[in-house]
Amino acid sequence: MKTEKIQIFDHDTNLDVTHKINTMELDNWINHLKYIKKELSNLINICQNELKDKLDDNSVANKFEKKEVENQTLLNALNTYSKSRLNIIECEDTQCDMIYITEHESYRRSYLYHLDKYRRLKDEFFNKVQGTFTLLKVN
Repeated sequence: MKTEKIQIFDHDTNLDVTHKINTMELDNWINHLKYIKKELSNLINICQNELKDKLDDNSVANKFEKKEVENQTLLNALNTYSKSRLNIIECEDTQCDMIYITEHESYRRSYLYHLDKYRRLKDEFFNKVQGTFTLLKVN
């Protein structure tokens, strides 16, 4: 399911609404991880080329490369999970629905943890290169 096609109706049950919201959230996570993938590629390129002589070591670039692998692993897992959610409509009892909801919560924690670690790594990078760039004065 794509986010733009999902509609919540007055006659939807609470579980239907929960599943629809979770599907929209999952789609946002996947799109965000795709963006992070592009951003990591750019950051790695900056570290290995433009800032190669200005950075003391390759530790930040290596950390970005490791994060790139982790990002792809999580992206793959979320894409697989997204495909498995197509079977939600086959749930006939609350126990089945709860399995999907519990699984979603687990992926939410993984996504938020990944995001937090990625933001910390970017902060580390920007702290390291601060002052390396020359800022132009605007009159």
